Amino acid sequence: MKMNKFMVMLGMMTALFTQNAASVQAQELKKFTLEDLNFGGNNYHNMIAENRWTAWWGDELVRTDVEDCKLVNKATGKESVLFTLDDIKAKSGLNLHSLYSVSFPEAKKPLVLLNDNKSTQLLNWKTGKAVWTIEYKDRSAAQAWNFHYGSRNTAYVKGDQLYVQTANGQSNQLTTDGSRNIVYGQSVHRDEFGISGGLFWSNKGNKLAFYRMDQSMVTDFPLINIPDPSWAPTSGSRMATPAPEKYPMAGETSHQVKVGVYDVNTGKTVWLKAGDPTDRYFTNVTWSPDDKTIYMIELNRDQNDCQLVAYDAETGDKKGAIYHETDEKYVEHLTPIVFLPWDSSKFILECQKDGFNHLYLFNTKGEQLKQITSGNWVVMETIGFNEKRHSVIIASNERNLIQRNIYSVNIDNGKRTLIDENGEGWHTASLSTSGQYIVDKYSTPTVPRNMTIVNVDNGKKVRYLTAADPWKGYNMPEYKNGTVKAADGTTDLFYRLVLPVDFDPNKKYPTIIYVYGGPHAHNVDASWHWGSRSWETYMAQKGYILFILDNRGSEHRGKAFEQVTFRHLGDNEVADQMEGVKYLKSLPYVDADRIGVHGWSFGGFMTINMMTTHPEVFKVGVAGGPVIDWKWYEVMYGERYMDTPQTNPEGYASSSLIPKAKNLKGKLQIIVGLNDNVCLLQHSLSFLKQCIQDGTQPDYFVYPGEPHNMRGHQSTHLHERISQYFDDYLK
Repeated sequence: MKMNKFMVMLGMMTALFTQNAASVQAQELKKFTLEDLNFGGNNYHNMIAENRWTAWWGDELVRTDVEDCKLVNKATGKESVLFTLDDIKAKSGLNLHSLYSVSFPEAKKPLVLLNDNKSTQLLNWKTGKAVWTIEYKDRSAAQAWNFHYGSRNTAYVKGDQLYVQTANGQSNQLTTDGSRNIVYGQSVHRDEFGISGGLFWSNKGNKLAFYRMDQSMVTDFPLINIPDPSWAPTSGSRMATPAPEKYPMAGETSHQVKVGVYDVNTGKTVWLKAGDPTDRYFTNVTWSPDDKTIYMIELNRDQNDCQLVAYDAETGDKKGAIYHETDEKYVEHLTPIVFLPWDSSKFILECQKDGFNHLYLFNTKGEQLKQITSGNWVVMETIGFNEKRHSVIIASNERNLIQRNIYSVNIDNGKRTLIDENGEGWHTASLSTSGQYIVDKYSTPTVPRNMTIVNVDNGKKVRYLTAADPWKGYNMPEYKNGTVKAADGTTDLFYRLVLPVDFDPNKKYPTIIYVYGGPHAHNVDASWHWGSRSWETYMAQKGYILFILDNRGSEHRGKAFEQVTFRHLGDNEVADQMEGVKYLKSLPYVDADRIGVHGWSFGGFMTINMMTTHPEVFKVGVAGGPVIDWKWYEVMYGERYMDTPQTNPEGYASSSLIPKAKNLKGKLQIIVGLNDNVCLLQHSLSFLKQCIQDGTQPDYFVYPGEPHNMRGHQSTHLHERISQYFDDYLK
């Protein structure tokens, strides 16, 4: 009996000690601030996983860093210094601040390519002598710039005019009519169709293909720049100045594009004879290996009919269309064709004509030789080639729809071999010159970042970096992943659930749905914390549940999954998100009376759509840079998914949020950048105007001088504002 009493007392003391220890431990765990978690925060750089930057020197791996470059032993991962920043600055005479962006253009030769925005130099770091140096008058003022290593020719746009500077320093002006209306050598079609620039050097670098965009017929949208509030009476005008944006809205007149070809040796320019450019898109410009032919994807304005067309680079004459694809909804070609390095008569075309994005082998006659990859999964990237093995290196989600893995695919027999380290998580790869090695950089839901050197030939893997958890010592939420059925009752949709710090399943918590939901994007994947945004962790620390669902219409799930939203943007997306709400309401710890929603851009559109379509469900919302009516959005994106307002009036009407302004019941804050040239102010201001007429009361906040997304430390201010709004009205 005495022994039992003693044991009871001992158990009580142990329990009390354990409880106190846990309490002390919880108190010792640190809390995050937005300066820690937001990318504009002052401490953000200390809160991200360790990373390393590398470059390939043939098949040798070099770590590029601020103060030095190190040769990496691929068999052990050990490093030895090649040269230091001080060495290179002294030998080159260039004003370099780091060595992050240097490159090694010739295998086995001790040559490094340097650039300080005033000069480009090829330096022999062993002898200390410059092989050659090219100086620029003012590269920092260039509107576009492209340098070709082999020829040492540089193309650039300055003062709206296109120039080519040759290896001997001679600068030739190619145009005289460049202006706001006539745009040379820059991205066209508002960066759609995979376009990111407008200067395309041939393989040898003696010919330059370039865009010319005439946007004189496109309406200006009247943006303004306001002066710095710290102006002094003597420092300049106190008046705001106009900053008009050429913006072709859906159903209205768009710009016209041509492609020119300049021959450095002859000094002559020819234009590809593509015919009338009205209501047509030209993209995926590619040079043939012998520099004699230019290939280009040509797309009609309806974006349901495209051709791959070949042109004579000497004359601009059309040789003929070698591939033709149509679709009852729309066709998307986002990547140029790629020629096989061992057979210049064959190329790879990437498309989703069988329902999923895959690789096809063609010859230059336009004959399809084979489908290289197939299956109910997508090729996410063509990374490069291993010429010896006749293989192409790709990234795909074959193993899991929310993973990204690296494969070697033999083009001769179609055999696919997984070559990343573990077959799990989210991987990116950089490929050595021959394709024998990759640096596999990846994360998993529980791994912040690892880097592994992989020998593609024999499969040997050497871990190069195991990054520590940068959030160790902080009080962390729990990150969960699962699926719910879409509104069609059959399709699985992936979600991420972030539970509050110190979660108690017996409590009820306010819940915020973060949403994007639009094309060419996703939120949930098998990377660290299931792809969670840092702001979610911040809000979980404050006692919220966060829920994120990738609805139909988002990326990496095949054509049918993406195209279900065609001509009715927002309808199926909202229906799918409401299935997520149904799941949330089934959880005993979700407070169904305190559900909020937040998103930006397409997500801003979704936020207001969800709040006004289901006003009884959502108590609070924060919509950033929202689309309100797709007839005010740009031609290229808007018409791809909605057709024109003239041909699809019913779809535009059902997708518009203007008629729904009267339904608003919860607290809604709309946040925009004053200089947003993507989702114009006309969207949000028109919604406000309708709310005034309907007697509903949204809140509104503007960031002067900011574009579609807030930059720098203003992003921290933005997320503080978003967080505070939920604290004020949802918590």
